[in-house]
Amino acid sequence: SRSVCACVCMCMGYHCLSLGSLSLLIFLLAWFYFPGEHLRLCPQDYTCCSSQMEETLALQSERDFLRAIEENSQFLLTTFTQRHRRFDEFFRELIDLSEKSMNQMFTKTYGRLFTQNAHVFQELFVELRRYYSGGSVSLTEVLSDFWSRLVERVFSLVNPQYQFSEDYLECVSKHAEQLQPFGDVPRKLRVQVTRAFIAARALSQGLATGRDIVNKATKLTADSECVRGLMRQWYCPLCRGVPSLRPCHSLCLNVMKGCLANQADLDTEWNNFIDALYQVSEKLEGPFNMELAADSISVKVSEAIMHMQENSVTISTKVFQGCGSPRPASGRSKRSPKESGGNRRPFRTYTPEEKPTTAAGTNLDRLVTELKERLRPMRGFWVSLPHTICNDGKMAADVTNEDRCWNGQTRGRYLPDVTGDGLVSQINNPEVEVDIARPDVRTRQLIMELRVVTNKLKHAQSGQDMDFMDSEEGSGSGGGDQGERYNDDWPGYGPQSPPYNKPPRNPATNPAKPTRVRDRNWKWNRNNGQGRVRSAASGHTCSLASLLSFPFLVTVALLWR
Repeated sequence: SRSVCACVCMCMGYHCLSLGSLSLLIFLLAWFYFPGEHLRLCPQDYTCCSSQMEETLALQSERDFLRAIEENSQFLLTTFTQRHRRFDEFFRELIDLSEKSMNQMFTKTYGRLFTQNAHVFQELFVELRRYYSGGSVSLTEVLSDFWSRLVERVFSLVNPQYQFSEDYLECVSKHAEQLQPFGDVPRKLRVQVTRAFIAARALSQGLATGRDIVNKATKLTADSECVRGLMRQWYCPLCRGVPSLRPCHSLCLNVMKGCLANQADLDTEWNNFIDALYQVSEKLEGPFNMELAADSISVKVSEAIMHMQENSVTISTKVFQGCGSPRPASGRSKRSPKESGGNRRPFRTYTPEEKPTTAAGTNLDRLVTELKERLRPMRGFWVSLPHTICNDGKMAADVTNEDRCWNGQTRGRYLPDVTGDGLVSQINNPEVEVDIARPDVRTRQLIMELRVVTNKLKHAQSGQDMDFMDSEEGSGSGGGDQGERYNDDWPGYGPQSPPYNKPPRNPATNPAKPTRVRDRNWKWNRNNGQGRVRSAASGHTCSLASLLSFPFLVTVALLWR
């Protein structure tokens, strides 16, 4: 019998027997017993297992355990991986379509006037993509820079009879907050864009983090005490000649809770993380709707330019009083409405049929609904994992079959109580000896990762970006919600926020972008109109001079009448 068992052991070592065939073979060999003093893991009664066979079965029990964890966590991994990919593709497509829609609408309306200055708008979308992709970008500052560049060009357009120096236009942009040339539109757009982009980025990053945490948490190794418990419940019955006997349900729970004690400690932070993901997804479905925010960019920009056009006389008068009288343009630069292409249409808002389209074949509401359905069963996953494994009929006997199961020694009822969840509760685990004074370092790191990403998600629910809470206090794209009140009514903005606020840059967290060449020391006085005049031969001049433009002259002329 010893030689037969040794052959079985050797065969198992080379994986030539399946578990089913091995069970059948050992069952047939059940009569070939010998004393089990040599056994280290199973009861030392009469057995048909050699030491080598016991060792091989112990390794098999560890593989079965790790495979069970992998199979039961596959739902989590698949959900986070697939949902992250779909949301990421959708959000990126929304940004692309928003830019494409703006280019099409503005090119149709302004032709060369827009294409010659398209870089102003292109830079806005470049920065929006960089922010969404995780770059150290302040949305508030991006939008402020965009409006600053735009006000310079539009101011030149509505005053074609003057030639403005770089310094003069800098004076105009520096005092845009006081002038409010675009009315309340910059603030409205800032609220819509920042809170939607913050929520979209937080959700995308949260799904990616969830995927990574599941990967790390399930890539574990069973220690010697865990392997002992696994072997005793799953393969010791084979060595005793009763291969069909499954471990008692309570025995299985105690073994699994001992082996998964550290994973159970993830439960509290894991549930907080799942709740935060759920709540951010609901915000995206409602007041922080990314589709509406992306659609609104081109429409709001056209509204802003139209507002400045309609109020150009008042705005220009204030500028001339504050920045000084500009130089008259040369005779060749003064163009009549007819010469300037006065048959073009002025800036205007757009009908619903003309508004930007959303991502083709995709719907945000559907994506969010599917995600929420998958998030619900994820709560309590790590605490319930032992129950999930032991509820499998191949792993343990049914809970109702308490008298006809393997209790760790023989057939019969399992008497010890089932221990609690988590590391500390394993102090009295009768099946797996756990050192509760030595928490697993990797699990502690995963807990910290969950806390960080949950905190980001919770701040995103209020339209706050933790990365800029210090540098943009109260800006709406950073922390400190003092200056902006976020309501759940779209577009939802507070009455207390200034219409155009450019916060100071924090060089430590937000590296400066390449700046335009310009003297920043321009003062606010009446004599500044005699500043440096742009050269007509300059490439930058050509771009700006071309913006001295045609569609605005028609409308402005009508307003001046």
